[in-house]
Amino acid sequence: MASEKVTFPIEGMTCAACQSYLERTLRGQAGVEKAQVSLMLNNATVEYWDEATSPEKLVAAVIEAGYGAALPSAEQGAVEAQVENDRQLGAKYEALKRKAVFSLTAGAIAMSAMPFGHHRFAYPLLLLTIVVMVYGGWHFYRKAWAAARHGTSDMNTLISLGTGAAFVFSLAATLAPHWFHAHGVEPELYYEAVIFIIALVLTGNAMEARAKRQTAAALQKLVELRPKTARALRDGAEIEVPIEELRTGDVVLVRPGERLAADGIVISGASSVDEALLTGESLPVEKSEGSAVIGGSVNGAGAFRFRVTALGAGSVLARIVAILREAQSSRAPIQNLADRISAIFVPTVLCIAILSFLLWQWVAPEAGLLRALSAAISVLIIACPCAMGLAVPTAIMAATGRGAEHGILIKGGEALQRLEEVSAVVLDKTGTITEGKPRLTVVAPLGEWTGEQLLRLAASVEAESEHPLGRALVEAARARGLRWPSAVNFRAEAGNGARAQVEQQSVVIGSEKYLASRGLMAGPLSELARQWSAAGQTPLFIAVDEQLAGAMAVSDQPRSSSPAAIAALRGMGLKLSILSGDNERTAKAIAHGVGIETVIAGTGPEAKRASVRAMQEKGDVVAMVGDGVNDAPVLAQADVGIAMGSGSDIAVAQADVTLMRSDLWGVAGAIRLARETMRIVRQNLFWAFAYNVIGIPLAAGLLYPYWEIQLSPVFASAAMALSSVSVVTNSLRLRGTQIFRPEEKATHV
Repeated sequence: MASEKVTFPIEGMTCAACQSYLERTLRGQAGVEKAQVSLMLNNATVEYWDEATSPEKLVAAVIEAGYGAALPSAEQGAVEAQVENDRQLGAKYEALKRKAVFSLTAGAIAMSAMPFGHHRFAYPLLLLTIVVMVYGGWHFYRKAWAAARHGTSDMNTLISLGTGAAFVFSLAATLAPHWFHAHGVEPELYYEAVIFIIALVLTGNAMEARAKRQTAAALQKLVELRPKTARALRDGAEIEVPIEELRTGDVVLVRPGERLAADGIVISGASSVDEALLTGESLPVEKSEGSAVIGGSVNGAGAFRFRVTALGAGSVLARIVAILREAQSSRAPIQNLADRISAIFVPTVLCIAILSFLLWQWVAPEAGLLRALSAAISVLIIACPCAMGLAVPTAIMAATGRGAEHGILIKGGEALQRLEEVSAVVLDKTGTITEGKPRLTVVAPLGEWTGEQLLRLAASVEAESEHPLGRALVEAARARGLRWPSAVNFRAEAGNGARAQVEQQSVVIGSEKYLASRGLMAGPLSELARQWSAAGQTPLFIAVDEQLAGAMAVSDQPRSSSPAAIAALRGMGLKLSILSGDNERTAKAIAHGVGIETVIAGTGPEAKRASVRAMQEKGDVVAMVGDGVNDAPVLAQADVGIAMGSGSDIAVAQADVTLMRSDLWGVAGAIRLARETMRIVRQNLFWAFAYNVIGIPLAAGLLYPYWEIQLSPVFASAAMALSSVSVVTNSLRLRGTQIFRPEEKATHV
């Protein structure tokens, strides 16, 4: 039995109560391990055991609960799903806007009858109200009825009961006014109140839908990067083909100013390419033969041809969209309280409304039935679970979108919340603080060995390695025009060295510590290695058939932006340290150059992991910034793993945050963004709770005995509509968050 995961769209959700109900429904299905429903993206993500249930059964459960659902087609990837979601959001906004405008106009007409007396126009107002309830508010009543049939309640229940009670009372007063007079009750009409309640709720919903579209602006921009056609070379001819017909291996011609249709490798020509919307890189990147290009980026003044290497779900653009969609439908732990309250919110409000009605009748019978009814209706209308449900996801959606605009991909709300709590940042050295492009600087052979012989043997061994230092040796051999034989029985010890058989010779290459572990001493080269290390160069020793043959120095310079970015991190109150597999002298030389005092060097993957665990045991919340396969275990151990986008796929997969640019400014930007996001989230939650804590008693008439203050149903509906809008609008402020300060931005660029 295997665990599977499926994501499918849901239609008909209107508030946090709907979301909570659907999550309970899905989690109650046999074989479901985890279920998460997103009110923002209108979808559900379910992890399940494939022998116990199926996607079709999960969709059927959602439909049975009274909501719309369908499985996406097999061809639909993240980009296609986002296009469909954007279309639905746009259609929903337009529909709500039309209904809101119509209902507000009807409300203005109803209000114009007030100076002439309601009862003179009772029947025209009755007809107008019915039209508004059917056209503008029918979905409220339909969804409330569907919820009632399944033994639950939501925002639609409150609206339906509030407007329904006012309408029934007004209908009775219209048809039998004499009965009211006979029982000492004024036959007041609430038609304009019913109309305005529906109109204002629709207006709030329309504004909320529009704001939701704005929070997804970053995703929409990414989706729009995909061109509709490409100019491919087929059978020697240049033809324009739809993007759907492009195939891996096709050769595509790109002219000046055109957007690239797919990922690929340049095979001829040269140009500069703007990748800003994908990676956050503000300056165009030079591309020439052999360079990798990303679909969705914009070509500059040159022209080139590239061979397509990835399409659809495998492309960089699709992976970014998929990460963002998953992040924006994820949940931060801080949301759990709001979810628990939302689950019992509507039944609690119904009880308060009934209690308000009874208390008014008992404590102040002289106020009459109308006052009690007005209090109950106001309580039903003003209560809003939406604000609580939107408080966290809207902020996460806006923040992850803002991060993506700067090349910072954050994998969801939990990662954002942990990132805000980070107190210590641990930095790998190679490829993180340094350029990650080490180069061979010195070869020091011993005895009868020559430099070329050593380099040829080293290249044979390191050709099988993924380590940057090994690649530096291979590149150096290639630059000298050397040819080397294939190695056999290759074995690597991550972070220390490697060994293999080359032409019947046993070759070992690595650090002094690695050679010592195999009984080989650096001997006469030790002092030279210390000098290299003191200068920030990494010494590598090579032994052939258990005899020391020489040493080499490899230099990897710090990125030009590293000292300033590290100073910014230190200014944010963070503890900084370097965790490196390199020898201590080299690591300390690099650390001194960039302004870091704490260095833990000479460590392998497990030792690195243990070092991070020791920091955590002391109470630190640790973020690990790494690049490469050997960083994957420690990225997983850290509270927050941050991977450079240029690193290996394994490192990126283990990370909570991926930096599309290999630049430490992204670390500072990510932590700043997380801190600002959680500040906005706490504001949203405070006001969402405070709104209901203050609004519901006010609507019930708690202050009426003292200052004769009580909200009418119409004012209650306006307040309810504005509560959700205020939360979403507050979250939208994150779209303007200054991830880099102006003076830093200049350095960053």
